[in-house]
Amino acid sequence: MKVVVISDTHMPRKAIQLPRILKRDLEECDFIIHAGDWQTVDLYYQLQQFAPTIGVTGNVDGPELKSLLKTKELFIIGEFRIGIVHGHGTGKTTEKRAIDTFADDVVDCIIYGHSHIPILKENNGVILFNPGSPIDKRRQKEFSYGILTIGEKIIAKHIFFEDSN
Repeated sequence: MKVVVISDTHMPRKAIQLPRILKRDLEECDFIIHAGDWQTVDLYYQLQQFAPTIGVTGNVDGPELKSLLKTKELFIIGEFRIGIVHGHGTGKTTEKRAIDTFADDVVDCIIYGHSHIPILKENNGVILFNPGSPIDKRRQKEFSYGILTIGEKIIAKHIFFEDSN
């Protein structure tokens, strides 16, 4: 199963359309995860045209998105439990806030956003995955998003690219 993971799209403020490279993966995926800061609900409906979409709200998302989505999601895909949170808040790092969000849950993978910094690491047997941003790279060298391949195990990887068109 191929899952596209995105975060921090900030659309339409930062871009009016998704990058071509990302659209190609969306056309071939089984599922989409968005870790918050969509900006408007339009992207949610656009992504659903590609594949079933699950996501959470971030700190810039308005009331319309908050009426559709939660701030924390925990779901099962294949045999794995995946937690999703944006990671915004005060104190601690974004990563630590994401880990703390699921401290009372059994998870195999935590997906988070907010920092726009692509991260892939393991913490006590749990995959920590921040896809970065396909639209707003901030201080990163490249734009990015993620792909999870779900089979007998979870294989997470980043897709890095230079042109956001």
